[in-house]
Amino acid sequence: MNELGRCDTEGFSGLSPRESSCASAPVDGKNEGVAAELDTRAPSDSQKEKDAAPPIDATDAKVTPPQPTNPTGRTRRRSLARGLVKTIRPHQWVKNLFVMAPMFFHKDLLQTSPHGEPLLNLEVTGKGLLATIVFCLLAGAVYTINDLVDAEADRVHPVKRERPIASGAVPEGIARAFAVLLVAVSLGTAFLKFDWRFGAVAALYFVENLAYSFKLKNVAFLDVGLIAFGFVLRVYAGGLATLPPGEHVSFYMLACTALLALFLGFGKRRHELEGEHAGKQRAALEAYGKKSLTTALAITGLATAATYFAYTLDKDTEAFFHSKNLWLTVPFTVFGIVRFLFLVSGRAGRGRKAESPTQEMLRDVPFVANLLVWAVIVFALVYQLRPGSKPEQKPPTMTPCASSSALHSPEMSAPSRALLT
Repeated sequence: MNELGRCDTEGFSGLSPRESSCASAPVDGKNEGVAAELDTRAPSDSQKEKDAAPPIDATDAKVTPPQPTNPTGRTRRRSLARGLVKTIRPHQWVKNLFVMAPMFFHKDLLQTSPHGEPLLNLEVTGKGLLATIVFCLLAGAVYTINDLVDAEADRVHPVKRERPIASGAVPEGIARAFAVLLVAVSLGTAFLKFDWRFGAVAALYFVENLAYSFKLKNVAFLDVGLIAFGFVLRVYAGGLATLPPGEHVSFYMLACTALLALFLGFGKRRHELEGEHAGKQRAALEAYGKKSLTTALAITGLATAATYFAYTLDKDTEAFFHSKNLWLTVPFTVFGIVRFLFLVSGRAGRGRKAESPTQEMLRDVPFVANLLVWAVIVFALVYQLRPGSKPEQKPPTMTPCASSSALHSPEMSAPSRALLT
């Protein structure tokens, strides 16, 4: 009997060292299966140590508690709050600064103290800020409603599918209630804090945007026209909120606003046309073409620059601002228009990286720097600010029925007497 036979007859309980060596002895090929079975049945040293080890006391062991798989209520509330804030798009509210344009160009932002020091005109500025907030809240409601309407289309967009409503981060029921709250607060403020005309313009802005969101945004070119109309309503409402009674927004301001808004609207469509699934994401894009949009951008861009240039050279503009140097801001306007064209077409050297042209502009250092320089120069020219100078004081307003004795009064200045005689 060979070694393997002796191992088989002696059994496997309580193997001696000799038997262990026997089990591990070399074998021929036909007995490899039996040897493998012996190896699998033989308990290892580590297994023996594990079996002989005393049981672990649960009180002595440091047990890591299982991590919760579901977020807590506070986490869910924070996530919902972030989703609601993202839905109303605060970065888009920069457009509502158009509401404050009439106040700025009417030279009402600053006033002169009795000691001749420049001070912020808190009364007019407060009205302008409140009017801007009204339109920001209305815009937030419109964005929320628009996302509710576009939820299915946004889910096929490579970027917009991450929007809170489309992704499910904000339930649609909560989004509807949030939109109703924003509309109630904004329109209530518009009618209670301002006159009925401002409230009517704010309500018209909201209704126009509802019509845009539900139907008219699918009509090519009309959709951009409605966007431009919304900008004009912002400026007109700003004039109603901040300008003195009897004064209104100038034709040039309304024309520049309309043309610039058309230019920005066509740029937005050009930006969207570059994305994947453009036709599925917005039906109106199927009627647009790159050639037609490029033509529309060229026409509205040139018209915007030409109108602004004419405004800076207008005699009434020069007389109102007491300056003939406003035309110096035209090159910055032209640069901004050209830079915007590069951004929406993806030729700005970094491709399309943002969801909307507004985000592209706010992230583009050359565009933002140019805008800031333009604003500083315009501010200095409009308010006659130079090193060591004081902001210009408006002449006192005289009623047309001033008496003859008042005209010859020594308190009246010569320029005021000349205006009335």
